[in-house]
Amino acid sequence: MRTTSLPALLLVCSISFAADWPDWRGPNRDGKSAEKNLPVKWTPQNTLWKLPYGGRSAPIAMNGRVYVLNPSGKDETLQERLMSIDEVSGKVLWEYKFNVYHSDVPPHRIAWASPAGDPETGNVYALGVGGTLLAMTRDGKKLWERSLVEDFGIVTTHGGRTVSPVVEGDMVIVSGITTAWGEHARAGHRFMAFNKRTGETLYVSAPGGRPFDTTYSPAFLTTVNGTRLLIAGGGDGTIHAIKANTGEPVWKYYMSKRGVNTGVAVANNLVFVSHSEENLDTSEMGLLGAVDINSRGDVKKEQLKWVQVGPQMGFSSPVVDGEILYQIDNGSNLFAYNVNTGKQLWKKNLGIIQKASPVLADGKLYVGNENGRFYILKPGSDGAEVLDMVQLGSDKDLEEITASPAIANGRVIVVSQKMIYCFGSKAPARPSPRAAPPKPEPAGPPAYLMVTPTELNLKPGASVQLHARLYDAKANFIREEKAEWALAGLTGTITPDGRFTAASEGPGQAGLIHATAAGIKGTGRARILPLVPVSENFETYAPGPPPRHWINTTGKYEVRDLEGNKVLVKLADNPFTKRARSFFGNGDEHDYTIEADIRATERRRQMGDGGVVAQRYQLALYGNHQRLELQPWQPETKRTVAKEFPWKKDTWYRLKLRVENLPGGQTKAQGKAWPAGEPEPAEWMIERVDPIGNRQGAPGIYADAPFEVFIDNIKVTKN
Repeated sequence: MRTTSLPALLLVCSISFAADWPDWRGPNRDGKSAEKNLPVKWTPQNTLWKLPYGGRSAPIAMNGRVYVLNPSGKDETLQERLMSIDEVSGKVLWEYKFNVYHSDVPPHRIAWASPAGDPETGNVYALGVGGTLLAMTRDGKKLWERSLVEDFGIVTTHGGRTVSPVVEGDMVIVSGITTAWGEHARAGHRFMAFNKRTGETLYVSAPGGRPFDTTYSPAFLTTVNGTRLLIAGGGDGTIHAIKANTGEPVWKYYMSKRGVNTGVAVANNLVFVSHSEENLDTSEMGLLGAVDINSRGDVKKEQLKWVQVGPQMGFSSPVVDGEILYQIDNGSNLFAYNVNTGKQLWKKNLGIIQKASPVLADGKLYVGNENGRFYILKPGSDGAEVLDMVQLGSDKDLEEITASPAIANGRVIVVSQKMIYCFGSKAPARPSPRAAPPKPEPAGPPAYLMVTPTELNLKPGASVQLHARLYDAKANFIREEKAEWALAGLTGTITPDGRFTAASEGPGQAGLIHATAAGIKGTGRARILPLVPVSENFETYAPGPPPRHWINTTGKYEVRDLEGNKVLVKLADNPFTKRARSFFGNGDEHDYTIEADIRATERRRQMGDGGVVAQRYQLALYGNHQRLELQPWQPETKRTVAKEFPWKKDTWYRLKLRVENLPGGQTKAQGKAWPAGEPEPAEWMIERVDPIGNRQGAPGIYADAPFEVFIDNIKVTKN
């Protein structure tokens, strides 16, 4: 480590106020710490520890422990890993590794989102790039897990951008682009709230429009006139404000032709928003503006308190100190603005490339950049004094910093792409003072009814207790209420007290559960998913929409008559949705075999791809490459097995994929393909034993259709 700094300043190690850092943006999610007497220099003498577990995501600190999400392993053993580290000693206390599957994220961009801690329970939550949402105890025991790709059709892309979870009351909230079923089938940036103790879905909020790309805008939560608001950017180029307790939209500001990655800052009833993409009304890139936090509905640009067009602030989130807004642009220039007028006060260059957000603590800014520089700055109204600058790595081998630091108990925790560092006080961690919860206002009259849990995935014959929860106009919880219940599109029974029991027989279903209480109506959503064995030839469906209970199919597939039979067709009318992986079964299925007939058309020497999915493995015929491939995670090519397989256009082929769990955490996947109607080959054509096997997963299909791909005669059986 090489340090250059101003003349030596006295390092004071005493702490006048110690606090945890349970969210990557701090205890109030605003990038600020109330601690005093923090380090003004980073030296070898005040470095407590360093560990070779770097990554992209920011650390958090809670109850004497540091938590980080980072990559583990290499090539075919590469996984995402949640780690717990002793804050003072740097001892690794536990780690939990989990697989990436059904994802387009390349290996070098995994472990993007930061974990979130819950000060009430000590639990920690993490969201992987493949849509795995985890809840872990302080001691490393898994409480629950959700596959957002199988349950909601969450979209992952080559960028790897993933939103970090936030804990709010009894909820853990995440967001992303999803393509589920029914009213949530079309792609949209949605906010999903889960019970933090059980993982049950509480609500799905869809306030936005057509998304452009995935994003990682952090959520900011605040109380405005008695309403708890969640404010965050979306993949639709919009800043959304929703009622955190219910997901009801409050206002939105549509400002960019691409997704928004930055978070917001708030001061003087103004919400400071930014992006670095193309603006809606001009080809000029970038914007910084101030939205009235009391806005309602669609906010127009002319309604902003002030706006600056041109600042390229698309990655690093802002922080406010009194009347000054600090934000770093994409070129690593630190700017200061007057919060009330938007007037630029000064600018200071820190490097060349910026992703990390600054942290304001003890009158200082702590921040790193992709040039491997970590700064401690003393900002003011007329400029920023560099108290210290540490260069991580060497000129030829920089340690890029994309993560924001964490401040806890007089210590600063820094994550580079290669290492984790902790410097500052050696004092033992102390429990953070718990602020008394604000005294709730007297509840108003009922205005909203929420049915929980919702987005149910039930097996035939399963029962679930539903609740009708009343909220006032400010989304403050009033009480649970006895409701009148009704089913729509579902076969089963529901008792007067809200216990729903799914039908024990019949095909897969998806429908609504209506509740009426205090003169207000609310709706829950549920799918009843058939158990293996499953057969589907689509003959019971009318030409038109695909099966309603399938995830990620509406608008992308249709049932059609073809040569006297009903088949499922992957449509090729939209280049943005030509590729889809769809699911139709339970996510806890394991040790099963899936078969299906696949057929592809060819136009302009281009031929589509089609395949089947079992237990988070995919077997597909690739048209242009004329080969058969087996893989759990396509961009990680070391775990793909391929075999040349010439196949003809407009010809049916049978695919068969068998997955078996082996001892020691391994899984064996085997596949074969042959012309439909011919005898099945006795031997498997392609096989792989996965050393870090996926032990369960929903059955599904896959298609990439520059031109139409057809699927029929699906069969799923236990091994």
